[in-house]
Amino acid sequence: MGVENRRFAAHLFCSATQFSADREMRKIPNNGNLKMTKVAYPLGLFICLFIYVAYIKWHWASATQAFFSITEVASGARRGQQAHSPPGTAARGHEVFYGIMFDAGSTGTRVHIFQFTRQPGETPTLTHETFKALKPGLSAYADDVEKSTSGIQELLDVAKQDIPFDFWKATPLVLKATAGLRLLPGEKAQKLLQKVKEVFKASPFLVGEDCVSIMNGTDEGVSAWITVNFLTGSLKTPGRNSVGMLDLGGGSTQITFLPRVEDTLQTSPPGYLTSLQMFNRTYKLYSYSYLGLGLMSARLAILGGMEGKPAEDGKELVSPCLSPGFTGEWEHAEITYRISGQKAVNLHALCASRISEILQNKVHRTEEVKDVDFYAFSYYYDLAANVGLIDVEKGGSLVVGDFDIAAKYVCRTAETRPQGNPFLCMDLTYISLLLQEFGFPENKVLKLTRKINNVETSWALGAIFHYIDSLNRQKSPAL
Repeated sequence: MGVENRRFAAHLFCSATQFSADREMRKIPNNGNLKMTKVAYPLGLFICLFIYVAYIKWHWASATQAFFSITEVASGARRGQQAHSPPGTAARGHEVFYGIMFDAGSTGTRVHIFQFTRQPGETPTLTHETFKALKPGLSAYADDVEKSTSGIQELLDVAKQDIPFDFWKATPLVLKATAGLRLLPGEKAQKLLQKVKEVFKASPFLVGEDCVSIMNGTDEGVSAWITVNFLTGSLKTPGRNSVGMLDLGGGSTQITFLPRVEDTLQTSPPGYLTSLQMFNRTYKLYSYSYLGLGLMSARLAILGGMEGKPAEDGKELVSPCLSPGFTGEWEHAEITYRISGQKAVNLHALCASRISEILQNKVHRTEEVKDVDFYAFSYYYDLAANVGLIDVEKGGSLVVGDFDIAAKYVCRTAETRPQGNPFLCMDLTYISLLLQEFGFPENKVLKLTRKINNVETSWALGAIFHYIDSLNRQKSPAL
């Protein structure tokens, strides 16, 4: 029964009781016994009063219950709003924000969608990452830029599904291209980037004028350094020893670390030192990217080919780093090369001699690297896992000399029987000599991993993190 119905019933019952009492009074003659009147009238009033009090009590209980029900619903609604509150608003004491980074590499385009939370006054924490990759890389569309848009749009749709609608307008969207586009002729690269920018501008995300760019090698190394030191906690704790970063991609290789020895700062060549501002601190980093010394570009150089050019007259490229009886084809940067091995008595020695020629005077050696803890990624990891130096899934640690031991074993085996991977002797020998050129002694321990705290160790995290930090500094230059 509703509130109004109950109120009406109580009123009706009291009125009927009062009417009965009045009727009883009218029945009694003036000279009759007044005892009945004195009893009936107060009794009727008492019953009415009892019903009224009961009604008030019931109504108060109902109203109280209704109040708490409404409060609970309102609290639930507030909680729901906090879960999807726009960036800049506190959700249970912390701010939630997102960033989207496209990694346009030489072999594929990848999207990283990062979710961060930040307690007031503290360094942000990465709470979630979504990743998807598509092949081939953007550089494959250099002669038909229109074909590049479908893949970009597909990856943008992943971001739309992953990020709540309320956050779209405040979520920065950035694409950075690496060695694949750096190696393209300038005009072709710019046309590709302009097409991507058009697709980005049509999206609902936060898109700045600098949203699409070719990343120079130093920025790539610095961004990877930010990623590693963010994930290991070094950026959160001022004064804590930072770690160095080694990355070996397809077209380029990077080395980055924070020097603590004055001699490193004084003797580094021009262009090897760069300043980085993060979390109101300035870091002076040693960082350099060697274009053309990535594993795929190095293979081509070792084989005697030229970047971006087919072999003359379809000529076969012969190398002492391949098994003596091997012949086959190899595709690099959309060009197919015919390759073969040559007869050799000591495959490793001949291969090492050829690679030393390629590396001669191309890598700067610094003494301090032997005293800095380094993480190594990408092809360093893949090759080490391939020959069992580390666990395929978990990664692990090794010493630099392990690459040399593995190279000698694989090359010796390749002399007598074909390998599943014809480049294994070449690649392992190249990595071993490259690390020595950097200045790493054979007993130097390297940590090889794909993930730290279950997060991919890609430069993309550091790049979007630095981009968001820069946006915040622009909004609050005084901070």
